[in-house]
Amino acid sequence: MVFITLPKIYVPRRLNVAIMLFMGCFLGYVMRTNLSINIIAMVENTKPNVTIPSPDYGPRYNWTQNDQALLLGAYFYGYMLTSIPGGILAENFGGTRVLGYSFLLTGVLTALTPAAAALDKWAVFALRFSQGFIQGVLYPCCHNLISKWAPPDEKGKFVASLMGGTFGTVITWPVSGLIIQALGWHWAFYVAAIVILCGMTLWFIFVADNPAKHKTISAEERQYIEKSLGVNVSNKNRIPPYWSIMKSTPFWGLILLHYGSMWGLFFLLTATPKFLSEVLGFNLSSAGFIASLPHLVRMLGAFAFGSLADWIRRRDWLTVTAMRKIFCIPSHILPGVFLIILAYFGKDPYVSVALMTISLGFNGAASVTNLQNSQDLAPNYAGTLYGIINFLGTTPGFFSPMLVAAFTEENNAIEQWHWVFIIGGLIYIIPALIFWLIGSGSVQKWNELEGKEGEKTTMDKI
Repeated sequence: MVFITLPKIYVPRRLNVAIMLFMGCFLGYVMRTNLSINIIAMVENTKPNVTIPSPDYGPRYNWTQNDQALLLGAYFYGYMLTSIPGGILAENFGGTRVLGYSFLLTGVLTALTPAAAALDKWAVFALRFSQGFIQGVLYPCCHNLISKWAPPDEKGKFVASLMGGTFGTVITWPVSGLIIQALGWHWAFYVAAIVILCGMTLWFIFVADNPAKHKTISAEERQYIEKSLGVNVSNKNRIPPYWSIMKSTPFWGLILLHYGSMWGLFFLLTATPKFLSEVLGFNLSSAGFIASLPHLVRMLGAFAFGSLADWIRRRDWLTVTAMRKIFCIPSHILPGVFLIILAYFGKDPYVSVALMTISLGFNGAASVTNLQNSQDLAPNYAGTLYGIINFLGTTPGFFSPMLVAAFTEENNAIEQWHWVFIIGGLIYIIPALIFWLIGSGSVQKWNELEGKEGEKTTMDKI
């Protein structure tokens, strides 16, 4: 008998890490966004002059619009508090363990949400706050891992893998809607918890803090990654130079740019299901599917824009700074323009959906601008920098539901949403204009662990 020996196929370990980053962000958004759709089935009908009984998906609670805004924002109150320490924890204890253990805890809390709702709205608030608090380490850990694993000409695709969060929204809303209609809203939380806990098993198998710590990486791949990163990245534990960071004008440009992108994202993340269901009249499952469409297009846009940026960088056609600023047009300017158009032409349901989809689709270019710029400014402190900008960038998660509640408390109709969309559009556009003036894609001197080496490693200037 003749046995044929098949050649072994080596899968690059950095590809495994990128896939796991996608999965980690996916699971993070499963936890973050499930309440946005589930809450529609958890509350009593608040529309005036409507006597049709609500479908029986489980117990319904008498939570006002302001109560719902409070609960939708609770996650973000907790989330912002650990964004900054999340970067420091990742840089000193490793992004693999910090992220993995945080997900195990929040998966358990997700399963406890129905029990908390049965107690009181404040129990749900405390639970959602705790979930956010524990999970605030997510993106600082991801950026820390990217800084150790991504060669410079692959960084666009690595950062695009963080759009797994967007895919989490794409899947969570429609699937939750189907689960709610089939089994009740309790099971929308239970299924999410099971998926999260299973996913973390894969995370601990495939991810290591850096190539040197990975047990199965080839010597060739490890050498390639470490050589490509050069002297800009170190594996040493360190205390971030906070004073230098906060004095950095390019960093303040990044803060504003990130805030504008996060406002648009979190506004559509928390408000879209409610807008489609209560204002445009889509049923629950349809609202879930349609609300997820803009996020699907955003994810595809992120990979397309990220790949385009990597292609441009390999050919050295633009400096890093020029590329960051040019890509602000699709990532911020165009999304803002389409939200403003939506404010005037949003009465038709399908026109509204199309405009939201185009707006968020262009924002996928954020994978080349605000989501990547912390890697440019200071690879050694990428997790810390992203933690700081995410601390401030998380506030739209609770400010935008409050804004929506303020405009719609008396009457939740399309006319009340006009100024909500106008404000969202301007918050996209203005930070991009400021970033054009003060932003940069150069490695900053304070990235260096040794005093004066920063001048040797500055990548580009405009």
